[in-house]
Amino acid sequence: MVLITGATGFVGNHVARFLASRGERLRLFMRPSSDRTTVAGLDAEVVVGDLRDPTSVAKAARKCDTVYHVAAEYRLWCRNPRQMYETNVEGTRNLLEAALQADVERFVHTSSIGTIAPSADGAPVTEESPSSLEMMTGDYKRSKFLAEREAERYTSRGLGVVIVNPTAPVGEGDFKPTPTGQIIKDFLEGRMPAYINTGLNLVDVRDVARGHWLAAERGRPGERYILGSENLTLRQILALASAGGERRPPRLRLPYFAAWVAGAFSTGWARVAAKPPRVPLDGVRMARRAMFADCSKAREALGFDPAPIQPAVARAVEWFQRSSG
Repeated sequence: MVLITGATGFVGNHVARFLASRGERLRLFMRPSSDRTTVAGLDAEVVVGDLRDPTSVAKAARKCDTVYHVAAEYRLWCRNPRQMYETNVEGTRNLLEAALQADVERFVHTSSIGTIAPSADGAPVTEESPSSLEMMTGDYKRSKFLAEREAERYTSRGLGVVIVNPTAPVGEGDFKPTPTGQIIKDFLEGRMPAYINTGLNLVDVRDVARGHWLAAERGRPGERYILGSENLTLRQILALASAGGERRPPRLRLPYFAAWVAGAFSTGWARVAAKPPRVPLDGVRMARRAMFADCSKAREALGFDPAPIQPAVARAVEWFQRSSG
């Protein structure tokens, strides 16, 4: 039996569907408020609960051989940041403890490239790049960094934990959407007249799903693996999103200071309006340095061989256009 958290989310949904295609017996752990339309058609047992509730987490982990912990509060702004730490850190600890008590053989923890601090010179980061809590920007990154430390701590207690660090996944089914998906969506809707000088490593969400399975099958406990594909500037990403469409990528480059002012104003107003900001200040701060990655460790150790990113961007564009239509 395989337990998956976060199966109603973007990455978790693809992980669940990939494992289902391999004939795995699935158990999905989700909140009572989760939208189950995203898991429609999946042959899976559902356990309703909350990561913050150790009793429901223990019930979900019982008699499972493998756990894929994909669930997380993935937001660049939160009116009450404490909620993010409760889910991402305390919830992860609850699940790790439940898995240890249930004698789970392999625990795949979905972390983030965001737990690795970007290099000062823009060089691609690796799993060994120096990072610390003080180097993390914003509550999301800090909470994921602390959750990763919890995962490492349980490795020393005998749980077979493998950590994966996806970069910026793109593709169909980005319902919320993720911050990367929001960039593509904003561009398609004409809300991105300018760009800033930054960059990301993009990866097909389907490859991320397969990478989770490879980590469970071939990963070494206590190790982490960056799941990524291509390093691209923001302007290159927007050019890919514009391919075959009517909208052209912006030519105006916005200075970082102007973006910071926009983020500060937008985030300040969000606190008053109690609505997510159009331009999260943490997102602007993260974009100050390009987040490029070297994914050779996952290629060599896991056999992770991601596809070119252009088809995934095209699928994301088609999906967003269809969803908005």
